[in-house]
Parts: sequence; structure tokens; C-alpha cells
Amino acid sequence: MTSKHVVFDIGGVLVDWQPHLAWADRFGSAEAAHAFIERTNFRALNARGDAGERFADLALEVEDPDDRAHFADYVSLYTKTVVDPIHGTWAILDRLKAQGTPVHAITNWSAETWPEGLKVHPRLGQVFEALVVSGQEGFMKPDARIFHLLCDRAGVTPEDCIFIDDGLHNVDGARAVGIDGIHFTSPDALEAALIDRGVL
Repeated sequence: MTSKHVVFDIGGVLVDWQPHLAWADRFGSAEAAHAFIERTNFRALNARGDAGERFADLALEVEDPDDRAHFADYVSLYTKTVVDPIHGTWAILDRLKAQGTPVHAITNWSAETWPEGLKVHPRLGQVFEALVVSGQEGFMKPDARIFHLLCDRAGVTPEDCIFIDDGLHNVDGARAVGIDGIHFTSPDALEAALIDRGVL
């Protein structure tokens, strides 16, 4: 076993995030909720939330008044979007912790919705030795600053770390600062990659 520190992304790696579920019941179908996400440019606005902007302010950019009102409700509806854990990845995390491997996390997550996510998955607030939530910091992956901030909090160098993310652009950002990166595609593939590195 190596003495590496393992740094997890959360959304798409440990927790399945499905934003359309915030509005699926309200609109009557998943299709209608997906259409709302498309016409409000939700994903771009949400990324700005992950970087520190408030959803009440972002809602003001939605042109249609009914859509604007629905968008403004996102934080209050957020718990609907992160219901399912990705069990296979949690099992890997638990194995790492059981063998004494330090685990940390860097997540692109709004400061407003992070507490809502913890209501559904309280262990996210307990399991990591160092944690960086982008919306609390005002910058997000793949910005080099967020990787350096994690290293500072964990008291490690980039070369000490392995970073796991389902976004290849974020993995590339980690690699650019000297962190070994694993592009997450499935728990089985992650397990194989960690075994290959001598971490599991």
C-alpha cells in the first residue's frame, strides 16, 4: 500500500445529482422538468452558484416570470435532486478509511445548497479529513487555487494526492498542479485504478 491521500469529488462520484428532480413533480413529468432546465440555461447559472453566487440573484436573469419563480425555489427543492448515493464508491471510500488511507474532498457545490445536501447525506459532513466546497470559497474546479487550498488544509503536497472526479476537465486541472488524477466512470473502474496504484 502507498501512503497517498485520496481526494474525492462528490456529485457524480459519491452522490447521484439529478437537478430536474427539483421540478419533476411540479411540472408533472421528467420531460417537462428537463425542458425547463434547457430554456432557463440552468446548468450555466448553477455553475455560477457553485462559484459563490446566490440563486436569488441568478433567478433575476431568467426572462419568463413563471420560470423565474420556479428557478428561485431551487434551494428549497434541492433535497429532491440528491436522493441516491453511489453505493459502490462509498464502499471503496470505507475500505480506504478502514486501512488508514486519508480521504478528502473537493466539490463544486453551492454554499446555499450544500447544507441541503447534508440533510440527505449527513455523512458528507463527517467522513473527510479535509473538505473544500467551491461555493464557500468563491472559486471552483478546475481552478488551480482550489487544489492548492485542499493541499494546504490537508497539510500535503500535490504529489501526495490522488484526485477522483467524473469531469475529465477537473481531472486535467488536478494533473496540471501535480496531482495524480483518476477520471471516474464507475466504481468498478475506480477500484481497478486504485489497485493498479497500490492504494487498495
